[in-house]
Amino acid sequence: MIKRFYIPLILFLLTILEGVALELLPPDLVKNNMLIVPHWVLAFLIFVAVFYDRDNTYHSIVYGLIFGLLIDVVYTGVLGVYMFSYALVLYIVHGLTKLLQGNIYVLLLLGMLGVCLSELSIYLIYTSAGLIDMVFENYLLDRLLPTVLLNLVFILLIYPFTAKRLARWEREQLTGNSTL
Repeated sequence: MIKRFYIPLILFLLTILEGVALELLPPDLVKNNMLIVPHWVLAFLIFVAVFYDRDNTYHSIVYGLIFGLLIDVVYTGVLGVYMFSYALVLYIVHGLTKLLQGNIYVLLLLGMLGVCLSELSIYLIYTSAGLIDMVFENYLLDRLLPTVLLNLVFILLIYPFTAKRLARWEREQLTGNSTL
């Protein structure tokens, strides 16, 4: 019963940590023109889509909607951008997991694709709404590439702790076994 709260609790903690993530980076990276955005909630939700969701369950998408909205409320001034972006990306990733086997290479590929699609959709929404005015080449070099690299490092760091645990939780949910 209590295991049902593990994923939302982890997502809540990652939402909080995203706000202080830039403080943990070396100052040389933050002082440059680079704009690095941690998408740790999205990265963890990609883990959920690959290792926890079944073909007929959509936990990652529902959590993407909820925690995307929470990120919108806490960190941005526009509601719905992250919520829409995360839900759309996780829907695509969930569909691709039906075609691909869940391993670290697929996870890295889907993580890179997910962060890229999310960042690009956020950029397009903010640009079309007139909230940002950044040339795409500058955006690509100063924000998209560093953001994707940072989030891939995050995926690699949490992989040993997360993949097997989520797969075990999924099996326990399927069998109804509630052992820790």
